[in-house]
Amino acid sequence: MSVSPGVQEQASILTDYVAGWKDIGGKVLAYSCVATSVEILEAAGILPYRLKALGNPDTYLADGELSLLNCSFCRSCLQLGMDGTYDFLDGLIETNGCDHMRVMFENWQRVKEPEFFHYLKVPHFFRDDSLEYFEGELALLRDAISEHFSVEVSDEDLLGAMKTQNEVRSKYRELCSLREREKPVVTGSEVLALVVNGSSVRAKDYLEELSRFVEERKDATGETPGARLMLCGAATDEVVWFEEIERLGGLIVADAQCFGARAFCQEYDLGGNPIHTLAESYLSNLYCPRMYTEYPKRRDFIMDTARRANVEGVVVLYNKFCDLHGVDAVLLRRDLQEEGIPVLILEKEYSAKADIGRVRTRIQAFMEKIGGGA
Repeated sequence: MSVSPGVQEQASILTDYVAGWKDIGGKVLAYSCVATSVEILEAAGILPYRLKALGNPDTYLADGELSLLNCSFCRSCLQLGMDGTYDFLDGLIETNGCDHMRVMFENWQRVKEPEFFHYLKVPHFFRDDSLEYFEGELALLRDAISEHFSVEVSDEDLLGAMKTQNEVRSKYRELCSLREREKPVVTGSEVLALVVNGSSVRAKDYLEELSRFVEERKDATGETPGARLMLCGAATDEVVWFEEIERLGGLIVADAQCFGARAFCQEYDLGGNPIHTLAESYLSNLYCPRMYTEYPKRRDFIMDTARRANVEGVVVLYNKFCDLHGVDAVLLRRDLQEEGIPVLILEKEYSAKADIGRVRTRIQAFMEKIGGGA
């Protein structure tokens, strides 16, 4: 299936949507990790903005704060924070997703001194005591936002935001079902572009965009791809990597990335204490290598997704120096190959155009191995 120009991917950090939101006095808080409960921000009337670098290749300011042995995605984000690109933000929410991202936040805080800065501590495992702890952390986040921005975040407001997020996640799964078809009508690059776009808008507006796109495509006629691939690995907002794979004749019919399926796993009923419900839903659905004791659950999530989408091969793509995904990739390759699913592990530098040729060659060889390709 050829790459479709059907989705206009986000081209700038400060979009027209965000600029318009700021013009009417709206507040914007940035976060990086899918463990951040955006429902709390939405309930407070704040625009949640997921940090991204959009392929920014410059790190000359960030390199003075972070070693070159740190993840280049984190250094690219820090660069944009330090050079003023992100000056429209009204604050930052740090999480301990990984050490690279954590130190990026703390250097950003030290250099730019944002008016609002909150550290949301997320446990590394799911059990009764960690759930109780995380529930307290989410309550602290709600209180900190309420106090700083002089807004009340009621349980009713939270439930309203949770209802909208449930609808967004349901519509996202419907979108993914369109690329899982025998003859997909949606490409992986389109799905990533929609996810990146949606991480900079309010949930109700994102729901409208997803609904419109799904409605346009659901009755379309697709093509049989040369190879049905699944992409796993670290956070990437670089649509170009998806496009490169799909130009070679493969199609990304599924993913397990945090700019992707891992950001839409939370499901909850709308009864009971909303903070407890959010804590349980987020902590029990973090399919990330940072969750040290949760590998079997993470493996099963990937296996189930691969089987549902009839995947013929899995590509694990992550940025250089990402120890979490580097270690996880070894286990995934072992377990997926035992199930008869071929695996290609690719380590790259973020925003490095020079890497594309090398990666293209390896993907071509991998698709020839599994019987696909242009």
